[in-house]
Amino acid sequence: MKRHLVNIYRLGIKELWGLVRDPMLLFLIAFTFTVSTYTSGTAVPDTITHAPLGIIDEDNSQLSQRVISALYPPMFDTFEIGLDDADKGMDNGIYTFVLDIPPSFQADILAGREPSIQLNVDATRMSQAFTGAGYIQEIAMGEISSFMQRYRSNTQLPVDLEMRMRFNPNLTQAWFGSLMDIINNITMMAIILTGTALIREREHGTIEHLLAMPVTPGEIMIAKVWSMGLVVLVTSGASLVFVVQGLLNVHIEGSIPLFLVGVALHLFATTAMGIFMATVARNMPQFAMLLILILLPLQMLSGASTPRESMPKLVQDVMQFAPTTHFVELGQGVLYRGAGIDVAWKQFLALAAIGAVFFIVSMVRFRKTISQMA
Repeated sequence: MKRHLVNIYRLGIKELWGLVRDPMLLFLIAFTFTVSTYTSGTAVPDTITHAPLGIIDEDNSQLSQRVISALYPPMFDTFEIGLDDADKGMDNGIYTFVLDIPPSFQADILAGREPSIQLNVDATRMSQAFTGAGYIQEIAMGEISSFMQRYRSNTQLPVDLEMRMRFNPNLTQAWFGSLMDIINNITMMAIILTGTALIREREHGTIEHLLAMPVTPGEIMIAKVWSMGLVVLVTSGASLVFVVQGLLNVHIEGSIPLFLVGVALHLFATTAMGIFMATVARNMPQFAMLLILILLPLQMLSGASTPRESMPKLVQDVMQFAPTTHFVELGQGVLYRGAGIDVAWKQFLALAAIGAVFFIVSMVRFRKTISQMA
């Protein structure tokens, strides 16, 4: 038993030295857990900023001026334009929004009629178009409502809805984007590092040297799993502390050590997946194509981007057997909601069970591939 542990340790150290000598993989690891995590938290702004808004004021009344003055920077950059400038400006991409306030707008409001304000939106600017249209509608209706309170009494409803935002009070994008990026990158890097480690040895011919040594295929595989898993575990933990908490000032509600235990269980499954994929692929290009086919569904259907409840029932049932599904639930529960082991034990147990199955299947496939090479 002692000899097996020594062999696994020394083979793992060999894998780490091989990684140190590969500058491209080192750059990929550093970039993934620093720049990528930082940009995921900051690339999408929390609110709309400096959206160009053209305003056609055909009423020129007190109410229309109140609406216009409420649409102020830095949320909107407003430009008062004429009717002839609206279509030309939107065709040339000058304005994302054009708000047209019709003639006699204030008079119609006071008379009890229901005039319409036309809002033209450049829908090719998806993020600004969706968010900005809602803001403009909310701001305009708020100004009209406060204006009308001066002229007619409003009946107050006996019930008031008070909204409270749990776990992200200010709806800060960085709180979601950065943590989800780390969770997704852990899966990606675990598969890439273990898969490339095996393919690199096959391409360089060093796998035959290992077979000539007194080591078993199981020791070779376990060494790759623990060494590459350790790299991902350490770098993801450092990214969580120094990038997410340090640079982005994201509040972590739960226990980081508990989350890292979940990461270790998840790596047990995903590193085995990387070994299995490397035994199927013949070279690095094939491994890259196989990675795309497997990684994208694992991440997109895990619940990291879209709630699983909104997915078809068949997809939900199938993804119960994917480690990423339970890892995302564990990560969100621990990091966002402060869940402890008493709450997240089901996800820990599921990751351990799925990881054991993946490891056994990969071990069988790895032994078969090694025996064919021998």
